[in-house]
Amino acid sequence: MKHLLGLVLLVTAAQALAQTPREDIHTDFVLYNRRVALEKDLRDRVVAKHFSTPLDSNSEDGYLSGCWAVEQFLFDSPVVMQGFDHLFAGYDQLSYDTKRALLEAVYAVAPLRYQQQVGAVLAKEADARLFALCAVYLYRADRSVEHANTLKIKMVEQFPGYDTVAVLRELQDYLSFVRPKMPAIGELFAYRGATGVKTIYSFQRWHRDYPGLAIVQNADGSFVRDGNGRLQVFEQLARSGPGLPYFLTNGNTPQGVYSIQGTAVSGTNYIGPTPNLQMLLPGEGKWSAYFHDVDTAAGEAGHSATGEDSLQRYRALLPPEWRDYSPMMEAWAAGAIGRTEIIAHGTTIDPDYFKGRPFYPLTPTMGCLCAKELWNPTTGHLLVSEQNNLVNAFLSTPGQKGFLIVINVDDQQKAVSREEIETFINKNPRR
Repeated sequence: MKHLLGLVLLVTAAQALAQTPREDIHTDFVLYNRRVALEKDLRDRVVAKHFSTPLDSNSEDGYLSGCWAVEQFLFDSPVVMQGFDHLFAGYDQLSYDTKRALLEAVYAVAPLRYQQQVGAVLAKEADARLFALCAVYLYRADRSVEHANTLKIKMVEQFPGYDTVAVLRELQDYLSFVRPKMPAIGELFAYRGATGVKTIYSFQRWHRDYPGLAIVQNADGSFVRDGNGRLQVFEQLARSGPGLPYFLTNGNTPQGVYSIQGTAVSGTNYIGPTPNLQMLLPGEGKWSAYFHDVDTAAGEAGHSATGEDSLQRYRALLPPEWRDYSPMMEAWAAGAIGRTEIIAHGTTIDPDYFKGRPFYPLTPTMGCLCAKELWNPTTGHLLVSEQNNLVNAFLSTPGQKGFLIVINVDDQQKAVSREEIETFINKNPRR
């Protein structure tokens, strides 16, 4: 159940070699009766039944499954809180996976209720990742400098060698972060447009409850437009289910540069059969694959023929004005910590789970870029697919590889608009 609900994003190797017509994409998973049955099972058995059972070694797996369901579908009810109460009461006896799932689920749907319990866990937690989960939960409730300093002091006390642990180094930076001024986006367009490599830009808000937009820049520097010359934009959500910070597993999509390796079709029902973009974080897999080295022997250890190391090469994917812009290092940090399998995909999840939320009808995942898809629940065919449109736009010119850059543009409390993106492009001399 962990793997089913966690959207671990294991994909098949089936490569999409050409553009896919939307009308050819179908799945029975979205049919009305199956959606109704799934929701009933999730609410009644996976959550309510498991969370109402006394917690012991025999029932723990059920509690684990319930936590995964809560954080993916954002279920919030008295029975959910009852389950959390049981888990905190028996925290010391839980397995690592159950502890992590509990802390993620509590972060997802109970932002203030469990400060006392999470504080007690943090005070004695010896695992760095679980400590970080507790710290970000408590920091979200109180973002004062004094509280941040208190958390950092506790980290140093409990982990004297914290500066050798990647997740704790990033936690320290997160607790100290002051948002810098973003460089001119036109400089990024011009620089990437001169590289001869296709680039997708995913523009997001700092508050990831609000959807973003992606655009495609061709290898010649031009942007993909429709037959009438209108810029093509594609709705994407970069919010994870629990909404955790970028450096934690199952957190929001990190900002920075991803390497597009091609396209594939997922074997995961919740992602669905629409072609996705396979991507690598920096440090995920071979450096030669990440940098698209023609000579596969080059870059295996993160070095080029000129001796540049992987960090230098990563920064060189960006123009000089952007290389010291710290948000572009989120993807680098996430890769160093061990996040993997962040891709750009569609969704078969019923958006009705998220009615009333700012990102509706888009659906969150466990850290990927998820495009809007709406399905016909009678026939199982796609009605709307921003994902298929994005993949087809990327494949409209030769080549299946390139880069994707995720950028938070500002903190407006609304979805990113076409007008904003067109303004960015109109300020760019190469459009």
